Amino acid sequence: MTSSRKAPAARSKDTRRNRPRIALAFAGGGPLGAIYEIGALCALSDALQGLDFNGCDHYVGVSAGGFIAAGLANGITPRQLCEAFIEDRQDDDHFDPACLMKPAWSELGDRAKRIPGLLGGALWAWAAQGKSLTNAFERMGAALPTGVLDNEGIHLQVQRLFDKPGRSNDFRRLRARLTLVATELDTGEAAPFGQPGWDHVPISRAIQASAALPGLFPPVEIEGKHYVDGALKKTVHATVALDEGIDLLLCLNPLVPFHADPRASHTTRIPSLVEGGLPAVMSQTFRSMIHSRLALGFKHYERAYPDTDIVLIEPDQTDAELFFANTFSYRQRRELAEHAYQQTRRLLRQRAAVLAPRLQRHGVTLDMDVIHDRQRHLLAPPRRRRPAALDRLHATLDTLQHRLQTQPA
Repeated sequence: MTSSRKAPAARSKDTRRNRPRIALAFAGGGPLGAIYEIGALCALSDALQGLDFNGCDHYVGVSAGGFIAAGLANGITPRQLCEAFIEDRQDDDHFDPACLMKPAWSELGDRAKRIPGLLGGALWAWAAQGKSLTNAFERMGAALPTGVLDNEGIHLQVQRLFDKPGRSNDFRRLRARLTLVATELDTGEAAPFGQPGWDHVPISRAIQASAALPGLFPPVEIEGKHYVDGALKKTVHATVALDEGIDLLLCLNPLVPFHADPRASHTTRIPSLVEGGLPAVMSQTFRSMIHSRLALGFKHYERAYPDTDIVLIEPDQTDAELFFANTFSYRQRRELAEHAYQQTRRLLRQRAAVLAPRLQRHGVTLDMDVIHDRQRHLLAPPRRRRPAALDRLHATLDTLQHRLQTQPA
């Protein structure tokens, strides 16, 4: 897919004379989105020669994609992101997924304190002011929490990761441009943390704000204003990079609507999504909405930025394994990351004839040996330990065989 750009900013012209300007943009998608993007990113890192994923000019991240973008901008390699987020290595860089599943006790407590006053006001409006019961008790909605899970752990863990030597939790101290987009709740406008005027906010707090999905996590208060998930405004927010005169933009989008095929063996358990109940219907609705917006955005890029090459990497829409995965399950994260790695290499094989010349214009080549290597894996297969019952069976059979061999004929 090709798109265009406006005239390069004056301060970037000298840089472009030496090498192409390359940007990476990551959409959101919750923990599942981060898992997919890490697996796909590792496949791209292995297969694209001449592209330093820690040496790009601009990184743009929305929601869960903000964590990936900020990690790369801080010099954390795709493989190191995999070790920190996917594998269970208990080192200093480990990101504990349990932090995302803690109840928002503070938010729940604050809302509970409002119940007596709100209930009294509702009863007064009904009994004394003559309002209908429905209208009177509408105000009780203010007692409902704005989020059920605590997202403060996101800020604390990312802050710990970026405060290590050689990294920074300060946008202004990074070598490359980093933009993490959230949405200001009271205005609905995009908040581009990392851009001038927004770059004094800690990176970890910006990630927390950009990933604050309404209803799941409470809005994040920064300097008296409240911010929620950046995907409410746009899916990718690639314009912030395109406006700076980018030559090549690589976008990763983890969420696509599912195309069910009752003839396919892997979807025969649910030939129609309605059979999956409310979770499947809601997931398909959400994915369709954000993906249609993404498609419209890319059509705009084609018209407005005709000199920029844009490559979009996203899952196959018939991929049932990714669609039916539990968005907030970490039990499957190793398998899903490996799946994303293999599916991305397959996509590169299928699109090699189109992608190779487009990437070559910017000094990036496809490593055909990597994308065709059927034995290549992201993660080492887990060692399978035999069940204890099977071990006992083998021991019994060995004993029986020994006794039979020692019995006189």
